[in-house]
Amino acid sequence: EMVAMYDQPLGIEDRADALWKRDVIDAHRVATAPELSRIVVAVDPPVTSGAKADACGIVVAGLGRDGRGYVIDDRTVRGREPLAWAEGAVRAYHAHEANAIVAEVNQGGELVPALIHQVDVDVPIEMVRATRGKWIRAEPVAALYQRGLVAHVGTWPDLEDQMCDFGLDGLSGGRSPDRMDALVWALT
Repeated sequence: EMVAMYDQPLGIEDRADALWKRDVIDAHRVATAPELSRIVVAVDPPVTSGAKADACGIVVAGLGRDGRGYVIDDRTVRGREPLAWAEGAVRAYHAHEANAIVAEVNQGGELVPALIHQVDVDVPIEMVRATRGKWIRAEPVAALYQRGLVAHVGTWPDLEDQMCDFGLDGLSGGRSPDRMDALVWALT
């Protein structure tokens, strides 16, 4: 079931060099997800906390039995202590009955899974390490959107703004695209 287009545009216009375009996201938006065979909570943890720190990207996505990816939640938090974002990731894991948490460990190494396991020792964690730049990692995921293989369940304005403002410089709005990074890990 497709969701109607916005009555008014989201916060920003598409960036000319952006990997994602709002019309592509809108074209495949759905109101509800089908049965999902796998669900992950992806976490892109920040290096620091506080008001000026990057947010901790927390995005939930699933694989439908139809072979499409579905973005089902954005639980990103900003300025929170590390244990607070770990708690948020674990809450998302339980709320969506996920299969695993996928956590980027470039900035925190073994501390990232240790924090998550402080909250819930039984949560399975898949550690991922970025070895290539953000743009290179994001390109295959953006291509899935172009092919109609990813749908957003409902609207995620902050996430979609970051996606449509992510360009060759690897930034969105002049900052690290924390939500978009988590989205890429979830769909990868």
